[in-house]
Amino acid sequence: MPLTPEEPQIHESVPGPRTAPTSGRSASTPRPVPHPPRPAAPRPGPPRAVAAVGAASGAAPRGPVGTTAPAAANQPAAAAAPAAVSDQRDSASGAAQIQLIPAPAQGALDAADETVDLLLDTGRAPGEILVLTTGEQHPWASHELSFGEASYWAQHDAADDVFYADISASRAAGRPVVIVALNGGSDETLPKALAGALSRAGVLLIVCGDPTRINSLLGASA
Repeated sequence: MPLTPEEPQIHESVPGPRTAPTSGRSASTPRPVPHPPRPAAPRPGPPRAVAAVGAASGAAPRGPVGTTAPAAANQPAAAAAPAAVSDQRDSASGAAQIQLIPAPAQGALDAADETVDLLLDTGRAPGEILVLTTGEQHPWASHELSFGEASYWAQHDAADDVFYADISASRAAGRPVVIVALNGGSDETLPKALAGALSRAGVLLIVCGDPTRINSLLGASA
């Protein structure tokens, strides 16, 4: 005849004091288990905030530069998580690709810093990144310039780390990736400055700022 499966039964312990084992020894007290060592905290880097990365192609666009993740209206900088940054040159013209990160002027530096983090996290070497500002200098540049221009430009020439400079600094040589923080500047001089930034970019130019203003400036530089 077929066997009927039985449901497992949970045997409850009988309340009352525990008896000593038959060997006459009391139950040993369990030894405390040590907690695993906590990993060392990473070294702090420059203050960086979250930004959104949008993609567009073309070296000197005649129309608007598109974005994939516009900034949230209630936040000073773009709120969406950064998308993957493409670093392929435009196949048609052979010029660097242009990408846009929507951010207000006061959040452009934070957007640029987050873009640097994203590029480094995806394998880009620090020495391949140049960050240019159109208004106030990046805090790193201001700090390093306080020790004199000689040591400041020596770091640029060494090309072993991310370098920050004013967009008008003609001594800042080109690198594969150029990031522009549109944190100020005159609309009369910026079209030429952005064209110069594009010429310095080997494969990718990323502009962080107001999308309407960026499209207007890029159109004027075409």
